[in-house]
Amino acid sequence: MARITVVTDAWHPQVNGVVRSLENTISEMEKMGHEIMLVTPDRFRNVPLPSYPEIRIALTRYSTVAREFDRFQPSFVHIATEGPLGFYARRWCLSRKMPFSTSYHTRFPEYVSARLPVPESLLYGIVRWFHNAGNVCMVATQSLEQELSARGFRNLMRWTRGIDHSLYAPRPLEERPFGLPRPLFMQVGRVAVEKNIPAFLDLDLPGS
Repeated sequence: MARITVVTDAWHPQVNGVVRSLENTISEMEKMGHEIMLVTPDRFRNVPLPSYPEIRIALTRYSTVAREFDRFQPSFVHIATEGPLGFYARRWCLSRKMPFSTSYHTRFPEYVSARLPVPESLLYGIVRWFHNAGNVCMVATQSLEQELSARGFRNLMRWTRGIDHSLYAPRPLEERPFGLPRPLFMQVGRVAVEKNIPAFLDLDLPGS
């Protein structure tokens, strides 16, 4: 079976879609017999991101990360984030001619440009450069695939999210609760400022 290194700057104590997706994927890969080395900020000295303490930033050198990779000798690398560890992993893969994949989880350019005076176009240039070096860049939806393709991203592949049937199983319609007018609309996700939940609540929609 394969030896796979998964690199992510987003990890516990964060609770978000990136962390949950990686947890579930790693669990399934291990069940298939693959050996996984997970590279996260908690393996190194790290500090909290100002104003967002759940996000930890690894403070380490490239040589330290490279030694971890050389010791494990992966047959493939997946880079989940464009943070410090992601950049170190990308550099290591290119220097060793190691195949690697990336995944585009977060609208990083929009997130940063909304908070700092940095042009969104400049940020997209950096992110595009980061992802286009890999063998494949995985995205969650068709709409995001089309948007990134129009921005010059290459080697895009859809990685849709599944359902854990041990946690969710739909009931027959007559057993569904609340007795609310149909159709029902629901927001699924974290309660966080960047999710802009008020925009959903303010929608003028039929039903509930």
